[in-house]
Amino acid sequence: MRSRRLILIPAILCLAAFLSAARAAAATGDEVYDIDMIVTLSGKCTVFRAAGQNLPCRAVKYFHGESGRAYFTIAVDDPADKNRIVSFSGDKARRDKNDFYELTIDQVLLVSRDRPLVGGVRVPRVEPSTGLCMQLGDIESKLIKSVSCTATDMAGRTYELQFQTDGQPSTMQKITREPLESVRRRARLKALKACRIKAADAQILPRDKAAYIIQCLEQGGVSPVSDDQ
Repeated sequence: MRSRRLILIPAILCLAAFLSAARAAAATGDEVYDIDMIVTLSGKCTVFRAAGQNLPCRAVKYFHGESGRAYFTIAVDDPADKNRIVSFSGDKARRDKNDFYELTIDQVLLVSRDRPLVGGVRVPRVEPSTGLCMQLGDIESKLIKSVSCTATDMAGRTYELQFQTDGQPSTMQKITREPLESVRRRARLKALKACRIKAADAQILPRDKAAYIIQCLEQGGVSPVSDDQ
């Protein structure tokens, strides 16, 4: 399979906490950042507990990756720690028609301000866990009714979410991707154009222009030779 990269991150990812959650697999080294769908749920948490502690929640989103791994991610309403999130995650799910979705949980991911940074992203603490998330409602029309998650980690700590929607349709965004080769080709053409403009501004003689552009590209970290050659 050809290498691919994310070329557009929708505005829905403006919260750094949710971006950290989406990149959690990459940060732990087991998977690439392959998120292809994000669903924002409108409503409120009626119950939210992490390791037995009652917590207020700020927002709930669902992330799905091309690999099949999915995340129900909750941003904790903690004024002292805007990075704090809890994610119920698993890679095995089943659907029953359009009104029921069940995700088997094998991890709970915990992000907070005291977690280390890698590439500007908080590395989550991964707690191997067992549990389930269940989503009720008409998925096709985006009219989700509720989400409930329960999980227990290896130390016996429990995590629970009961989320009730407010009747508003969920917001679904699919992330556009394209082959890495196309991204590199477009970057090279952009750099080539910039170097030609520099050559014109510097009034480089025609006989010296090719050498100048090659040097300009190399200084910018761009190969003078196309990947297609």
